[in-house]
Amino acid sequence: MKVVLFCGGMGMRLRDYSDQIPKPLVEVGQRPILWHLMKHYSHFGHTEFILCLGHGAGKIKQYFLDYNECANNDFVFSDGGRRVTLLNSDIDDWTITFADTGLSSNVGERLRRVRAHLGDDEMFLANYADGLSDLNLETYVKDFEARDKTACFLSVPAPHTFHIVHADSEHCVTHLEHIARSPVRINAGFFVFRREIFDVMNPGEELVVEPFQKLIERRQLLAMPYDGFWQNMDTFKDKIALDEMVASGSPPWQAFIQR
Repeated sequence: MKVVLFCGGMGMRLRDYSDQIPKPLVEVGQRPILWHLMKHYSHFGHTEFILCLGHGAGKIKQYFLDYNECANNDFVFSDGGRRVTLLNSDIDDWTITFADTGLSSNVGERLRRVRAHLGDDEMFLANYADGLSDLNLETYVKDFEARDKTACFLSVPAPHTFHIVHADSEHCVTHLEHIARSPVRINAGFFVFRREIFDVMNPGEELVVEPFQKLIERRQLLAMPYDGFWQNMDTFKDKIALDEMVASGSPPWQAFIQR
C-alpha cells in the first residue's frame, strides 16, 4: 500500500530550530524524523512512498540522493575499498516518488496533486510526517478495511501540559483538570483513505475542513482511538524529548522493528 507523506509545510512552530532545513529533516537521534516514520511504515510492508514536497524540497531530495548505507550499517571493506559489502541495509527496498506540490499549498491541495501517482490503488495511507508512534499498522489497516468507510485517522489524547479550567456562573473555579486526563482527543495524522476521498475534494480545500465535513455528514469518516505511544514534533522541546527516547536505547516507535 502506498504512503503519502506531507513534507512541504514551513514548520513554523519549530522555525527557530529548523530555519535552515525543512521540518521532516530535523533529526531525532542521528536520523531525520522522516526516516524514522518511513522505517516504521516499511516494517509493516509499506515501502512505496510519495513525498509531497514544497518548502525545502531540494534538501529533502538531496538527503536521499546522498544517502550512504554504510554510515549507519555494518559492512565488510575489502580489496582496498574497491569492494564494500553491506551486512544489512536501511532503505534498499524503498521506492520513493518526489512530487513538487507547491510552496504554499495546504495539505488537501498537496494530496490532490499526487493523485496520479496513486494509480488505480483502492486504498492508500497518508501522514503529516511530524509524529511518531508505536501503532501496529497491520491491525490498524485491517480494522479500517473491515468497515465500509472512506477515511479514517488516529485519535489520541491531547499531548499538551495545560489545565482545563472549570468555573461556575460567578467565575469561581470549581475544578482544574489536566488536559491529558480529559476526554479531549486530537487527530494524530495517521490516515487511511479509500480512493473515494478524491470525490469530495475541490482545488484549494484543506483536507480536514471541507472534505472531512462532507464525510462527516455522510458518516464516512472514522476516528480510531489509540492510547499507546504517540508524540509529534511541534517544538524544540518535543525534539529534545524524542532525542532522549533514542538515547535510552529503546525508543517506543521502534518496538516492532527487529534490529
